[in-house]
Amino acid sequence: MSAAILILGSALPFSRAQTVELTVAAAADLSFALPEIGQAYEKQTGIKLKFSFGASGAITQQIHNGAPFDIFFSADTDYPKQLIAGGEADAASLHEYAIGNLVLWVPAESPLDVGQKGMDILLDASEKKIAIANPQHAPYGRAAVAALKHAGLYDRVADRLVMGENVSQAAQFAESGNAQAGFVALAHAASPTMRGKGKYWQVPAEYYPPLAQGVVVLAHSSHKKEAAEFLNYVNSNEAEEMLRKYGFTLPEK
Repeated sequence: MSAAILILGSALPFSRAQTVELTVAAAADLSFALPEIGQAYEKQTGIKLKFSFGASGAITQQIHNGAPFDIFFSADTDYPKQLIAGGEADAASLHEYAIGNLVLWVPAESPLDVGQKGMDILLDASEKKIAIANPQHAPYGRAAVAALKHAGLYDRVADRLVMGENVSQAAQFAESGNAQAGFVALAHAASPTMRGKGKYWQVPAEYYPPLAQGVVVLAHSSHKKEAAEFLNYVNSNEAEEMLRKYGFTLPEK
């Protein structure tokens, strides 16, 4: 009898976990790293994670409009703070989980030496279109504009900028040849879909405000406990190694 009770008791946590699905909204630069982290977490816990990726500003607007997300991983900390100020996110849950890095990427067949010349390649006549994320709602787009202005190039290339809805779309423009160069996340340049297809120059950190990325649990979530447990895992050594693999810098603890 006691053995049967023990077996049933041990099965209960897994059964509970199987019924939980966390809906996670995340910045586009996490479109490779976060599913890998989520897959590892699901194997360990049975909790399912459903991801939706986009520009951080666009996701914030979706949350304002009632989108039923449990967690929001932003590419900055400003958007999560806006949600907290509006009572739409839990202030105690906000923390910085990673620092993003911006790169200038060109296709492998480009004759231009981006590794040596950096942004100076953008002055070449062959660079007719330069992809960036839309700075109105994508932190990586704002970082690209800041970097161009820091280098004194923005006014010279502004008419050649093509804007993706988010940094993933900017990367697609560059990879597909719809743009001859693109300012993308290092996380995209290091991803399986782009690795080996191009070459890039990492924009020096002093060229743009830090892409300090924050995560928050949303106030209307019905799975706050499970959301907090997942965020604890994101801060674990195992998850942080996955973030590093995709080019993220980890904040000091």
